[in-house]
Amino acid sequence: MGGIGRRDFVAALHIALAAGVLFSTPTFDVLRGLSLDVLTALRWRIAGSSHDPAASPAVVVALDEETYQTPPFEGTPNVTWTREIARVIGAVIEGGASVIGFDIVFPTSIEQSQIPFGEETLGARVRGFDRDFLQTLARNARAGKIVLGQVQHSDHPIIPSPGQRVAVQQQRNIRFLNAHNDPDDIVRRLPLWFQAGESRVPSMALELAARAQGVTPQIDGDGNVDLAGYRVPADIPNTVTLRFEGGADDIPTFSLADLRACAEKDDKEFFRRHFNGKVVLLGTVLDVEDRKLTSKRFATGVEGSRAARCALPPPKSESKFVRDSISGVYMHATAVNNLIRREAVTELGRMPGGAIAVAFSLAAALAALLLAPVSAALALAGMIAVWTGAATAAFTQSLALPLLNPVAAGALALVATVGYRFIVSDKDKRLLRKSFALYLAPAVIEKMMVSHKPPELGGESRTITVFFSDVAGFSSFSEKLTPNELVALMNEYLSAMTDIVEEEGGFVDKYIGDAIVAVFGAPLDDPQHATHAVWAALKCRARLEELNRTAVAFKGFKLGQRIGLNSGEALVGNIGSRRRFNYTVMGDAVNLASRLEGANKYFGSSIMAAQTTMELAGPGFLWRELDAIRVKGRAQPVKIYEPLAEVGQETPEQAAHAQAYAEGLAAWRERDFASAMIAFSGTAEADPPAAMFLERAKAYAYKPPGPDWEPVNTLEGK
Repeated sequence: MGGIGRRDFVAALHIALAAGVLFSTPTFDVLRGLSLDVLTALRWRIAGSSHDPAASPAVVVALDEETYQTPPFEGTPNVTWTREIARVIGAVIEGGASVIGFDIVFPTSIEQSQIPFGEETLGARVRGFDRDFLQTLARNARAGKIVLGQVQHSDHPIIPSPGQRVAVQQQRNIRFLNAHNDPDDIVRRLPLWFQAGESRVPSMALELAARAQGVTPQIDGDGNVDLAGYRVPADIPNTVTLRFEGGADDIPTFSLADLRACAEKDDKEFFRRHFNGKVVLLGTVLDVEDRKLTSKRFATGVEGSRAARCALPPPKSESKFVRDSISGVYMHATAVNNLIRREAVTELGRMPGGAIAVAFSLAAALAALLLAPVSAALALAGMIAVWTGAATAAFTQSLALPLLNPVAAGALALVATVGYRFIVSDKDKRLLRKSFALYLAPAVIEKMMVSHKPPELGGESRTITVFFSDVAGFSSFSEKLTPNELVALMNEYLSAMTDIVEEEGGFVDKYIGDAIVAVFGAPLDDPQHATHAVWAALKCRARLEELNRTAVAFKGFKLGQRIGLNSGEALVGNIGSRRRFNYTVMGDAVNLASRLEGANKYFGSSIMAAQTTMELAGPGFLWRELDAIRVKGRAQPVKIYEPLAEVGQETPEQAAHAQAYAEGLAAWRERDFASAMIAFSGTAEADPPAAMFLERAKAYAYKPPGPDWEPVNTLEGK
């Protein structure tokens, strides 16, 4: 298009605003969540893991498939595992663990079983079974190293058994494990705290991160959380947006079965090496239990307890399938790492995200106005690629820029703007082009489209080259043709010549019968207007020779052609009456071009150019100076030149003619008419200008001119 009018810009702005605001509404928050998922996958696949897994602040002790298949756990319900869990907890804390959090809830105890067993219940028969477990919980809870989990579930929360609650001093060491599910049921955030009566209780992850750093989290009146001087970013109030690593090895995971065997052989060094200073989460890592879809769903890996082994050999069979879900314990472990490392994801609010979507939409809409639909679509694809790269780079720094919402808004704006162009904007342009196509040059129409103004009276002074051509001997053959035949011939001729003129950047001003008036350098600027005009003249001459041989419409007639070229300053613009006008050119430069066209018949030449055109066109052509002439209506003489061919394309005959003619013209101007006769006579038979000069030289040799003679040929006619 080349430009945008005020009306189209306003339309594009409205479309961009509508698209940007639409995709920033809560209705499209699913795209906002999906953006986090995509960015998590892109960051991992492009940049890899950000941290060495061995340096992870949090580790997991897994109740995994290996545990369920290894004695003494094999074949027994996990409610009976408490004594072995206590042994592992004791070894882990003795190894230097900062705190242990339970991501698994044991809501009952085998000691509570009411199943009859002989004359007593099973619970009575195994009274004291959980004593070691409860003592371990109590001892370490007093030291602040044990946090049990509970889950708020409707009106019936899932909480630890009564004995466990007493052992850990009730709610002092129990925290919520609930996750925050987005509307698409994906977990991308975890709550930071929960309301318990009039107090706010930290979540499991926040509590573990705080205890590991030896601080108490600060929660202000607005619910904002400060942890050891780190203000946790929370675009959605009271949540932390998780920054997952990719794959499955970012958080070291130890099998409970292996650690139980390690404790049994009393390998204290192993526990010190792998658990000193760590936050430990105890949870299930199974194929079917406690699986969660998270923002890591496109960047998961094969799960398993693949941390260092202590006592048992690695299991022979491990799952080789990558699933899009992860075990819930990894959500809390990731949150702990994010809080301790101070790298929780910062999301932009709805207003900044909306502004980005509007800006993206506006860029897409402007591309749709400025470019063809396919080019605009490619431009949008390029914008999407650049924006995706920028968003991925920002995400490596834990800043989540909106990704899919701006892209969707841009796509909608592009489609809507293309529709607007087709229905409204380009409809007007198509009408104008159709209306003026047969009367104005394409360049003039495009200029009018860009300016969004209809043609109006007015002009400007500009240096141009005028191209004036005529058919030689038109009257002699026109009388021999019927009107229809004459029209067909002229249409064939004028169409061919016009195509060449326009291909070289010229503008056909008008047709005057068989004459063509064209302008190079207007209406569009062309610094090489003279060069293009000379090229057009040479090509027109060659094309006419071809038509004389092949055109059926010529009826066997051999047309001749005369072309005059002149460069200079002229008035160009819309000239005429207030009701009707044409884009045309006026001035002395036009008149001289017309005179030069007519002067060809005196010299027998087909193309004649003024000195100004020759000088502007430059040395790319083989020129010969024909003469100095004084045309009718102009007192000052004009040197005239004939372009024979492009340099390097001339024939030997043309080069010989040019050389002989130059020698003859030099002798002529020196009044050495005898020498001029000799020079011109060598080529006069094949060169009409040389033949004309030969006759003039003979006349002056026979009767020399007076002393006031000047070598200027005054032409009496047009």
